[in-house]
Amino acid sequence: MDQYIEFATNHYLLAFSLVCVIFLLIQDLLANSFNKYESISPLIAVTKMNSDEIVIIDVRDNAEFLKSHIEDAQNIPLGKLEERLTSLETHKKHSIIVVCQTGARSVSACKTLTKAGFEQIFNMLGGMQSWEDNKLPIKISTKIKE
Repeated sequence: MDQYIEFATNHYLLAFSLVCVIFLLIQDLLANSFNKYESISPLIAVTKMNSDEIVIIDVRDNAEFLKSHIEDAQNIPLGKLEERLTSLETHKKHSIIVVCQTGARSVSACKTLTKAGFEQIFNMLGGMQSWEDNKLPIKISTKIKE
């Protein structure tokens, strides 16, 4: 035990870094265990699309959505999601896959949807970037359908 204390005092930056990393790992572990949504890969998302009644919500901006999106995806930009929740009320019992460009914005959207009472929410890991990297089909549009 004395050697650990001596090491920590001689290498305080390393010891502090270790404590920070452990803290962040525990925080991430706890945050993921209490999520009410599940993160899935694009390939699992395709499987769900083929077997269940799925609603796909793309939370990217309109310009990003027009460049490429998943067939039958609804474009609801993240900033407008809360005000458009009433239009999604009919899908509360359905499975919903939330997509963005890289998977970062969709986490916020998943949290918003779970707080609003939606039951089966899935975050697509890696977003459209991962979808396209897996060479899955995309659609290009010239205008947004409401």
